[in-house]
Amino acid sequence: MTTPSHLEWAAGSLSLFLVLAGACGARPHNSPVDTREVEVLKRAYAAFNRNDIAGAVVDVDSLAEWSEPAEFPGGGTYHGREEVASYLAQSRANWAEGSSEPERFIPVGGRMVVFVLARVRLKSSGQWHETRLADVFTFRNGRIVHMRAFADRDQALRWAGAKP
Repeated sequence: MTTPSHLEWAAGSLSLFLVLAGACGARPHNSPVDTREVEVLKRAYAAFNRNDIAGAVVDVDSLAEWSEPAEFPGGGTYHGREEVASYLAQSRANWAEGSSEPERFIPVGGRMVVFVLARVRLKSSGQWHETRLADVFTFRNGRIVHMRAFADRDQALRWAGAKP
C-alpha cells in the first residue's frame, strides 16, 4: 500500500465530508457527542461510499458552504446543496473502489470534527491509497450548514478551537 500525495488523494476526493464545517449553537469543548449529528454524518458517509450522492447531501442545507483545500484537485468553495452534490459526484467518479470511513466524532464548540480513514483505488491506478483526514462540520437546526476539509487532523482540531 502506498501513501499518495495530498493532490493524488484529493483526485479521488475522499474529501467528501472531509470538508463540512458549520454552526450548531454554542457547545462547550469536550461536551458529549450529539447523537443526531453523528447519525446524520454516518448516513452521509455511507451514502457517499455507495455512490449515492443524493443520499449524501440530503441533510446539507440549501445555503450550505463546503470548502476543500485549494491544493486539492477540484479544491475550492461550493455553495448550496446542488454545488456540493456536483462536486461530490465529480470526486467520487475518480474511484474504481474504496471508502471514506468516519473513525471518530469530536464535538468542539459548535462544530463536529470527524476523523476519517479514506482508502481508495483510483481508476487511473491499480494501487490502493490510504489517508487519514479530518472534516469539520457545522449544523443548524439538524442540517449541515458548513463543512471544511483538512488533510491534517491536528490542523482541523486547532481550526475548530481544540488543542490537538
